[in-house]
Amino acid sequence: MVANMESDFSRIHSIAVIGSRGQMGGFLALKAERAGILVHRFDQPLDEKEMARLLPGTDFVLLCIPVTVMDEVLTKVVPHMKKGSILSDVGSVKGRPLQQMVRAYDGPVVGTHPLFGSTIPVDFDPTVALVAGREEDSGALESVKDFYERLGFGAFASTEEEHDRAMAMIQSLNFSSTIAFLACARELPNIEKYVTPSFKRRLESAQKMVTQDSDLFVTISDANQYSLEAIRLFRSFLSLAASGDMDLLSERASWWWRDNHT
Repeated sequence: MVANMESDFSRIHSIAVIGSRGQMGGFLALKAERAGILVHRFDQPLDEKEMARLLPGTDFVLLCIPVTVMDEVLTKVVPHMKKGSILSDVGSVKGRPLQQMVRAYDGPVVGTHPLFGSTIPVDFDPTVALVAGREEDSGALESVKDFYERLGFGAFASTEEEHDRAMAMIQSLNFSSTIAFLACARELPNIEKYVTPSFKRRLESAQKMVTQDSDLFVTISDANQYSLEAIRLFRSFLSLAASGDMDLLSERASWWWRDNHT
């Protein structure tokens, strides 16, 4: 049962993780259990009887599933949810998945995106982006924010557009520019003999993305409506490089380390 803490805020005491055998689903389920939250785990094939038994008493349903199966899973999960429970996801794109959840469920919807994987580097502060499905879901967003903070993560409210434009850069363009650069570099015969330490570091940072996560990043890029816009913007900056404006580009790139100069 959800206990009221404020007029627009309810603390989450129980959660159903759909896709609990996946990396993120399993990771969040374990973190929630360690935080003292009751966790129900579901994965394919979804057990209709178990969902009918457990979901009506669950405060928060978290979809840790590929965006490509969202509609299929929603048709199986939503009919068993109790009125007032929160429906959420963990996808890297918020546009279409949010629309799908709002269309399928008339209760509170909050899209979430953990900006990290199941293995978090020691020097990285893990945060979660939150997007309300409807204007009236602001109270549910506060409940979800509290949930993630209890798991030890930071959380902040965003909008669908701001989030997806950012991810078009951080994920889609990062992937597309990396594979384009490395595909271009291999065209030069014997280039592997000339690898420098800085180039080797770039290869090492790109290895997992290219050799293990390529399909994931292709799916994310295809699902993000701003991916091509980001590529076109990047192309305009490449044009500056082609015209020799390296000082201007270096100055603008140094923005990322601006705090080091204050």
